[in-house]
Amino acid sequence: MESKETATDNQPPKFISALGLDIGRKRIGVAGCDRTGLIATGLVTIERTSFVEDVEKIRQLIQEREVQILVAGLPYSMDGSLGFQARQVQKFAKRLAKALQLPLEYVDERLTSFQAEQMLIAENRSPSRHKGLIDRKAASLILQQWLDSRRNSKVYTPNG
Repeated sequence: MESKETATDNQPPKFISALGLDIGRKRIGVAGCDRTGLIATGLVTIERTSFVEDVEKIRQLIQEREVQILVAGLPYSMDGSLGFQARQVQKFAKRLAKALQLPLEYVDERLTSFQAEQMLIAENRSPSRHKGLIDRKAASLILQQWLDSRRNSKVYTPNG
C-alpha cells in the first residue's frame, strides 16, 4: 500500500519577509527578500527628510511586503569597535524598530558600500552618479548576509 505525503506530514517551508536597511545620513537603501528567504533584492532608496516621513515610507513597504523583521547594517570601524556613525545608525534603527513595532537585528556592514561601488564599476556605471543605487545594492548585500547566516544557523524562525 502506497503512502501519500500531505502538507501536514512535511513541514511546509516557513516564509520570511525581512527588510534590509543601509542607513546613511542622507539616504536609506532598502532591500527585501523573496518569500523563501533565499535572495535579497534592492527595492528603493529613501531620501531622508524627517524621522516621521522616513518611518512612513518604510511603513508602506512593511505593509506591502508583510515584513516581520528589520535588518540594519552596522558600520563597525575596521578595528571592530563602534564609532560615531555606528552609534548614529543604532540610535536611528532602534527608534525606527520601536515606531514600527518590529524586531531588529544588525549585520556587520563594514565593506558593503565598497562592494556595491565595485559592482557598479563592473557594470560600467559611475558610482558618483548612482549614489541611490549604491545604497540599494549595499542594503541587498546586508540583507543577503543576514539571510545566508540565518539559513546556515537556523536561528530565526518566524511564527514558530
